[in-house]
Amino acid sequence: MCFQQVALNKEALFTDETDSFRFPCEPEEGDEVVLLFRTALNDIDWVYYIEAGSEQPTAMKRTSSDEMFDYYEHRKKAGCDPIRYCFQVVKGNQVCYYSRLGVEDQIPSEGWFLMVPGFSTPDWAKGAVMYQIFVDRFCNGDPANDVVDDEYVYLKRKVTGIRDWNKYPDQFDVCSFYGGDLQGVWDKLDYLENLGVEVIYLNPIFVSPSNHKYDCQDYDHIDPHYGVIAMDGGAVLDSEATSNQNATKYMIRTTAEENLKESNDFFSRFIKEVHKRGMKVILDGVFNHCGSFHKWLDGERIYELSGNYEPGAYVSKESPYHSFFNFQDENWPYNGSYDGWWGHATLPKLNYEGSDTLYQYILNIAAKWVSKPYNADGWRLDVAADLGQSSQFNHSFWKDFRKTVKAANQDAIILAEHYGDPSEWLKGDEWDTVMNYDAFMEPVSWFLTGMEKHSDEKDEKLFGDGAAFFKAMNHHMSRMMAGSLFTAMNQLSNHDHSRFLTRTNKKIGRTATEGPEGASDGISYGIFRQGVMLQMTWPGAPAIYYGDEAGVCGWTDPDNRRTYPWGNENMELIEFHRYMTDLHRSIKALRIGSLKQLLAGDHLIAYGRFTGDSICAVAVNSHENEQEVHIPVWQLGLKSGETMSRVMLTYESGYNVGKLSYSVIEGNVKVLLPPVSSVLLVGNRD
Repeated sequence: MCFQQVALNKEALFTDETDSFRFPCEPEEGDEVVLLFRTALNDIDWVYYIEAGSEQPTAMKRTSSDEMFDYYEHRKKAGCDPIRYCFQVVKGNQVCYYSRLGVEDQIPSEGWFLMVPGFSTPDWAKGAVMYQIFVDRFCNGDPANDVVDDEYVYLKRKVTGIRDWNKYPDQFDVCSFYGGDLQGVWDKLDYLENLGVEVIYLNPIFVSPSNHKYDCQDYDHIDPHYGVIAMDGGAVLDSEATSNQNATKYMIRTTAEENLKESNDFFSRFIKEVHKRGMKVILDGVFNHCGSFHKWLDGERIYELSGNYEPGAYVSKESPYHSFFNFQDENWPYNGSYDGWWGHATLPKLNYEGSDTLYQYILNIAAKWVSKPYNADGWRLDVAADLGQSSQFNHSFWKDFRKTVKAANQDAIILAEHYGDPSEWLKGDEWDTVMNYDAFMEPVSWFLTGMEKHSDEKDEKLFGDGAAFFKAMNHHMSRMMAGSLFTAMNQLSNHDHSRFLTRTNKKIGRTATEGPEGASDGISYGIFRQGVMLQMTWPGAPAIYYGDEAGVCGWTDPDNRRTYPWGNENMELIEFHRYMTDLHRSIKALRIGSLKQLLAGDHLIAYGRFTGDSICAVAVNSHENEQEVHIPVWQLGLKSGETMSRVMLTYESGYNVGKLSYSVIEGNVKVLLPPVSSVLLVGNRD
């Protein structure tokens, strides 16, 4: 007689690197670490722990069970070296493996779990609600520090002070200043606090001639145009001027000691006020390159003509900063042959390999701003993978950077801008985490809109493809340890890409082709709310780009850098964000819980978040028709007869926070999803 073997229940298999399945999840050297693996109750014969480099798998012990699952345990003492591992599951002649990528038939070639003793990310940053502010466009709190017309020349154009706050940015916008400043941010702290913001990420605020300030002029000081102009005077340029030799007003404002000191002191007071409210501040560090105005180079002779500084490397070969840059010829004085980042003369590449003094100076800057009296809470690192002339040097620098920052402020976060696989920098000794383009922004944009993040491309095949969404997410998330994943900056929009609300119109375009008005044509608030639902329920730190919550549209930069519409906000969207940030902050599973894929279909995804008794399920219907879905919440540990409460339903015309109860029947919850909708369900565990 032949008996057919019952298939292994692969959907029940689960483990990850959260503290529900690995504790401590971020161990120190010498800690005993407990690894748990979940299977269906009485379903398998063996679970084996497999460590990379080990010849023999280690059998795990079943140590506990509940009504639905068995839990197998392996104990491991953490040494000083990283540990890569996966699991093997055996039932009769059925064998499968489990890694960060989930269930696989063969031993995985990538995606192994990683444990790095001694590596941890700040607890305050895990799942924290962040808010990115492009300072010039947020709020003008002090008109006295505004850039004035013709104050100086930048990129061969005289700068302009914009008097109409609601004016669309020009296509050439870098020389236009709307007057936003740190006092304006201070004035709106009540608003940010009420919105549920826990961390403020500021685009660069150090002395710089542009409105974006990614071309630093002085790393040691806050720009007085954002801070305090205690000493003013001098003259603006006349109508014939084409250089900054007579830009005496700008020279006084940005080089006078009184202005620099007062601005730094103001920033210290600003951070104290933010901290008093329980919020944090992340600064933008641009260390791959500086600006041609920088006092080290002095490409505009601002410092030479002020008479109070040592000569810059552009001005004189004898400059103490000569080795900070790489020059191609010997044509001094006023040598413009220095290397620029991507060839941009306004962005001189810093020559770390040629100057130990520069190397140490930047490390000192890194420590300075996270130390007293400023006590900033971390760094966002601009184009971090580009720093240096080689990969080897780049990694060496960031290792030293981490040691320096953590020694100055152990709880500071190091968050890098990076496109592509970040795993080489996320091994525990360089960055903490990244801006999460690949494992959040891009898959979300493709699934919900079919649009690339600049609105430059459209792909109908990816629009609504649930399987492709999870495949991309899982692939890129597997490059990060849990600590990096839960602190990753999950954005829908930012200063480098089109506004997500504009992407919901599913149109390829830029300001030059469609005009700024075209950015709001055909937008979908239903899709936008779906994006916010994903942002507030996916693992990571949801990061709102200023004005997204108020309904701001915009093509890619500079149109994405429109001003915050004070007095013209979409109050319904703001209130929706307040609901969502409150749910994110109050539901433990949404901050640090495990993630479990539940459904992946045509214009449909569903997933669960769970830790202990905190259990959630999210479903998104991106179809133009309603869909009835059966969400398999048994995979999250909910039993038939238990219930879930609907705490948020979004759709094209609005949202609903009225609580409805859904019964778990045969392990599933049945939900009727309207067109272009999303739902958040919370398990009831009394």
